[in-house]
Amino acid sequence: MSMQISQIVMQTTGKTDVIDVTHQVMGEVGKSNVKEGAVSLFIPGSTAALTTIEFESGAINDLKKTIEKMAPEDIYYEHNERWGDGNGYSHVRAAIFGASLCIPIVEGKMTLGTWQQIVLLDFDNSPRKRRIVVQISGET
Repeated sequence: MSMQISQIVMQTTGKTDVIDVTHQVMGEVGKSNVKEGAVSLFIPGSTAALTTIEFESGAINDLKKTIEKMAPEDIYYEHNERWGDGNGYSHVRAAIFGASLCIPIVEGKMTLGTWQQIVLLDFDNSPRKRRIVVQISGET
């Protein structure tokens, strides 16, 4: 059994960035030489999330519109009273999506669908340096 831990680091702009990280994760899987196993992804922080989607402008715009309907930026959030940072909506959005993904690796490749990409969602209201922890385990 082999295990590798690495990180993907990127700068975001805030305001619901949707960033395709599929190729970076594929690169980490390739470097691991794992043939059968899994890649686990985790984003530390409470205002960002990970998910999968077809990374196409229409689907991304639909996702952003739906996120705004689910947890609007311009409504009252108690969190803002405590900290005064105005990002209560970003915590709620991140909690809805979640901070992690686990993708099986079969024959050395992630088992993503043809039109399925891995995306980082940054909901915060200011730019951030985001870090995705990549843990790959399995048989080489």
